[in-house]
Formats: sequence, structure tokens, C-alpha cells
Amino acid sequence: MGDNERGRVRVEHSAKRVRAYFGGELVVDTTSPRLVWEIPYYPAYYLPLSSVRAELKPTGETKRSPSRGDGVVHDVVVNGRTAQGAALTYPDSPFEELRDLVRFEFSAMDEWLEEDEPIYVHPRDPYTRVDVLSSSRHVRVALDGVTLAASSQPRILFETLCPPRYYLPLSDVRFDLLRPSDTQTQCPYKGTATYWSVEVNGVTHDDLVWIYRSPLPESQKIAGMACFFSEKVDLFVDGELQEKPKTPWS
Repeated sequence: MGDNERGRVRVEHSAKRVRAYFGGELVVDTTSPRLVWEIPYYPAYYLPLSSVRAELKPTGETKRSPSRGDGVVHDVVVNGRTAQGAALTYPDSPFEELRDLVRFEFSAMDEWLEEDEPIYVHPRDPYTRVDVLSSSRHVRVALDGVTLAASSQPRILFETLCPPRYYLPLSDVRFDLLRPSDTQTQCPYKGTATYWSVEVNGVTHDDLVWIYRSPLPESQKIAGMACFFSEKVDLFVDGELQEKPKTPWS
């Protein structure tokens, strides 16, 4: 549930210890975090104001939420360093539970920990699951009639609400068609991905294939394997052309 559902907001308690650091200093440390679904896709952490170690300085700016009310924007100040506009409180929220909580801008903090393990991008959704399964299905990837990869030993990654992703051994990929890219992306469930572009028939297709060289523990089975955007290539599984999925990357 999000702001598109006026008057409703989903809040859940978590039992994890959550800490955030900025400028080498501890900003917040709590064992009573709340997960708040500001948007439908993943939650944000809202943390008790009583657990905050940094100084929160109101900026005078407010942000209006149809469901949560008027948010007061704060700078986060620790040890002489300032994260501008990095904290948001709702002291007069129609939801009483939110009034004594603060949300820190995830990317504004240097480090987030759940218990003693770092997390990235955003808090993990407890209702999202990632399964990586070894398979013997034959997978072929083609573009403009040119085969880019073919393998009978894929690993298929199934992620909640996402299309299956087919990760292929590098030895089964046409490396002569790949061009290095500087692009990197991060996923809270898989880690940091690096990319290649693909050149076919004189045309370069940017960032068409990615690899997680050092994935997070729950996704170790895809380490060092290549995956193509099935939204942008022709994907054949056991000889059958698959329908291109409709996603934000289509």
C-alpha cells in the first residue's frame, strides 16, 4: 500500500537490530524498527526517535504525504558533518504509530546494518523470495538472428513478482560480441552487478548482459554467470521462443 491508496499505510514491526552510520559515527541503533510501505514495491525503515544518536536539525521544509501527513525535513549532523535533508519525521501524522519515528534517507547514510550484516539499496522486503535453481533446460539467447549464448546448464533465478532470469556459464557466451561497460547496479538481494554491451551486425546494444561476480550469500549460485535482459533479446527455452516480459526494463 502506498500514497496511491489515500488514508492507508502498511506498518509492520521487525525483530532485527538496525544501525546506520554517517561520517564514521553511529546515527541510530534500535531493536524496534518498523517497516513502512511508502510505495508498493519495497519497504522503508522507520526508527524510534529515542534510538537516534545524531542531531536532527529541522530545515523548515515539509513534504506532504496523502497517507502519512506533513513530513518535517531534517538535516542529520554528526561530528561536524551534515547529511542535508536526510531525515523525515511525521510528528502530527494521522497514524499515531509514526509520530515518534524517523525515516533516514537510505542512500544518504554511509552504511546500514541488519544485526551485524550490511544491507544495500533499501531494506529487504520480508515477502520477497529469491530462489536459484540449477537446471538442465536448454537456453539459447539471440539478437537480430545472431546467437549470443547457448547452454544446457543454466541456473534459473526466481524472484517474487519478477520474470525468471536465466544465468549462463561464461564459457557458453559469445564473448567476441561483448563490449565492457562502466555501468554498475546494486540489488539488496543479489549484490553489485557489472555489465557488458553487445555488438551485433555493427549495432551496439547498451548494457544488455550483466554478471554478479561476488553476489550476496543467498544468491551465491549465480556467481560468475551471465544473464541477458529477456525483455530485449530473443530467449529460447527447450527450443521454444519465450514471450518478452513487461517490466520497467522493457
